[in-house]
Amino acid sequence: MSYRFADRMYKAPESFIEELFRVSGEPGVISFAGGLPDGSFIDVAGIARATREVMEEEGQCALQYSTTDGYLPLREFIAERYRKRLGIPATASEIQIVNGSQQCLDLVAKIFLDPGDVVGVERPGYLGAIEAFSMYEPEFCAVPLQEDGPDLEAFERMVAEKAPKFFYGIPNSQNPSGLTYSQETRQAIAGILEDSGTVFYEDDAFGELFFDGQPRLPVKKYLPDGALISGSFSKIVSPGMRIGWIYAPAPLLEQFNVAKQAADLHSNFLCQMILHRYLSQTDLDAHVRKVSAIYGERCRLMCDLLDDRFPAGVTHTTPRGGMFMLVTLPEGVSSMDVFYAGVKEGVAVLPGVPFYANGGGENTIRLNFSNADDASIKEGMERLSRVITSFV
Repeated sequence: MSYRFADRMYKAPESFIEELFRVSGEPGVISFAGGLPDGSFIDVAGIARATREVMEEEGQCALQYSTTDGYLPLREFIAERYRKRLGIPATASEIQIVNGSQQCLDLVAKIFLDPGDVVGVERPGYLGAIEAFSMYEPEFCAVPLQEDGPDLEAFERMVAEKAPKFFYGIPNSQNPSGLTYSQETRQAIAGILEDSGTVFYEDDAFGELFFDGQPRLPVKKYLPDGALISGSFSKIVSPGMRIGWIYAPAPLLEQFNVAKQAADLHSNFLCQMILHRYLSQTDLDAHVRKVSAIYGERCRLMCDLLDDRFPAGVTHTTPRGGMFMLVTLPEGVSSMDVFYAGVKEGVAVLPGVPFYANGGGENTIRLNFSNADDASIKEGMERLSRVITSFV
């Protein structure tokens, strides 16, 4: 049988993720390659209790079809958290529940992009977004990421010359770099985009995980009608529940709703009700503080080991939150060579190449510090140091 697949399937970049998990999942390998939160922080007992209560008290409702926009009490919880944490006047009507914030990437691209349209991204940018957007055959325009956010001159030039449908960015603890936009950069971006016709797509998957516990105001604060935010409970409650959301202006949500109805009718309603019950019984702020503090300790340990134990020419970002950092290798050292040699040595990293939409990143690797305890970080970084030293 000769299958006649759509042309877009041959234009989409090959996913490195399947190979990554296959290789790094081998016995004895310490993995800094994935994007997993620490599973020990998932409150299994609390979620089990919430599940029992929902099934016993509201089981028939929870197991029925529901509306596309999602469980209203959960949307109200999310809106209230925006008002309380960030001082943004969010309402439940501006929020729609999705199957993990990853679904937002696909649906936003679907409602905005025709083949050949321009989409702006960070350089480096999140590989999951690059893969999702690629299915709609856009032209990528990548803006270099600096210590305090996108290069503003390059950003302004891109908006003026390329008029992208939207710019996708992660202002808080960016993936893969771990960098955070300054407040001044956020305001400047909003000023550049005002009345430009370009939407700012603000992925806030890591906004709760600042090591100092201090929230940062989003770009949407300064650009209420020209920005959307996607958020997720995956990093702070449970990734397996696949509950995320989009917070956006009404005209955008109307189109998003049409696309979501066609995709899946609605997100997992049972999990929405369980999650809301769990959140109503849990001190989420205390939980987030605990998780963030431990991730901060692991991040500092990894940074210290990179500074003290690695060969000259190895540099790294210094995250203020989140789960990742980006390491630049000495000149002439290939991240793919380090990946394959690392697996043989018992340590897995993620090569930086798939994070660069238009090529590049051959001398960078992403490290995840959230899903390894101190002992694993020390041993894994010792192995990684030996691997990199062997190429210098």
